[in-house]
Order: sequence, then structure tokens, then C-alpha cells
Amino acid sequence: MDRSYRVNHFVRAGETISASELGTSPGGKGLNQSVALARAGAEVYHLGAVGTDGGPLLEILRSSGVDPRFVRTLDGSSGHAIIQITPDGENCIIIFGGTNRQITREMVDEALLFLEPSDILLLQNETSQGEYAIREAKQRGLRIAFNPSPITEDLLRYPLELVDCLLVNEVEGAALSGAFGGEPTQILSDLCRKYPQTSVVFTIGAKGVLFGKGEKRERCGIYKVPVVDTTAAGDTFCGYFLSGTSRGLSVLEALKLASKAAAIAVSRAGAAESIPTLQEVEKADWIPKT
Repeated sequence: MDRSYRVNHFVRAGETISASELGTSPGGKGLNQSVALARAGAEVYHLGAVGTDGGPLLEILRSSGVDPRFVRTLDGSSGHAIIQITPDGENCIIIFGGTNRQITREMVDEALLFLEPSDILLLQNETSQGEYAIREAKQRGLRIAFNPSPITEDLLRYPLELVDCLLVNEVEGAALSGAFGGEPTQILSDLCRKYPQTSVVFTIGAKGVLFGKGEKRERCGIYKVPVVDTTAAGDTFCGYFLSGTSRGLSVLEALKLASKAAAIAVSRAGAAESIPTLQEVEKADWIPKT
């Protein structure tokens, strides 16, 4: 559950500031990505955990077309985030894992038994058992997509070479490549050398998005829209890109589709509720800015 505070600037060390507005809405990377996949037309089953306060989170999954049969209700608080949003729509986020960090190997195994080798397992790093899920899914022949956010020390032991599609932003790409402050094209090349069998989708903010696998490269610019809230932009992009490629779109077509969806999302307030439907995205006839 996201608690979003509208502020004039991000709070600095030792500073106390006032927020002009408070918003509470369903969010979380896993929920956002599942909602984006479902609204993009994919068949989605969500593995996760909520606390006894998690009713609204389950409801938005169901209403968006996500099957929540593998979501457990556990003791404790659901995961939540405290988000600061500036007038230009930028955000900074503090995450409390809550029941997201109580996912067990048995819960992962139950979900993986249900899946087939043609399926995609999409993971992010707000939950426990990520490393285990990657190893087990690969043994079962699943395709694995991974968004390594938030960046933690645990990621150093993850077998990222087993991942089929790695979706990263500038912070995550720099952390995984070790090239902090490097040029985006160089970071992408470093990641492609480090993980030669992996498709790397590298979002670079206002500069658009880069794609690389081996020697192959693609690039798509952004769609310029008024920015209200960037909170779920990356998750929206992630869901739409994977849905697009899984139904046969080329990489460039999927990048354009996902970029349109993310542009619509940032033009709206909130996280999961800002994610557009496929019909809305297909109606948008914009040309990407390079």
C-alpha cells in the first residue's frame, strides 16, 4: 500500500517539511507489474503475501484480471511504501517489506508446479525467495524476467546469468555493471557482455529506453506528456513490454507499446490505478521523441 506525500522538494537530512497532500493507494512493484501485464492482455497469476490489512490489494488484482490464487494472507502488516512526490512528478520511495518478506520456498514451489515451460516467471526484489525462485524456475524450463529493484546486497549472490530478460533503470544498471556515472550505451554493453544470453531492457528516463542482447541493439525515445506522478512508470513499462513480446511483437514494437503505456501512467496520479488498459494505449497515436 502506497502512502504518497506531495512536497515542494525531497526532505534533506535534519530537515522537517510539510506535505501539501496525502494519498493512499494500492501499489508495490509486484502488484503494479501484475496489473500492467493483465491490463496489457496477458494471463497473470500472482504469487505473494498480504497481511490482514490486504483486502484492497487483493481486490485490485481481481478487478484488473489477475488471478490471486497464490497470494497468502499472513499475520503482520502488508508491505507498504512512503513516497515523496515533487511538483515535477519525480519521486523517492521508502519500502517496508512486511509480509512480502515472509514468502517461503514452499509457496514458491506450489506456484511453480502450476506453471508450464512456455510461461514467464516475472520477479522483482521486494520479496523474499528471489534467488530460490530463479534457480527452481530455470530447472523447470521456465522463462525468467527479473527487475532487480530495490538494489540490495542479496543481489550479489543471485544467479542473474539464468535470467532471460533483465529489466533495469539507470540506477539498477549502473549497480549491476559497476559503471556508476557511466554512459548508458556503455553500461548496456557491459551488461550484455556480463550476461551474454540475457535480453537487457535499460530504461534511461527522459532519454527513452535501450535494448541489448549480444550484439543486437534497439532504441526507443519517450512519448512527451505532462508528468503528474512517475511512481508506477517502470512497472507499467515492464508489464507491457513482456506482454508485447510474449504475443509476438518485435522488440522495437514492444518497446514502443511499453513506452506509450508508461507515458499514460505518468500523466496520472497513483500507482496501480494509473496503469492504462491496452485499448487506451492502442488509441494513443503519438510519435516517440528521440
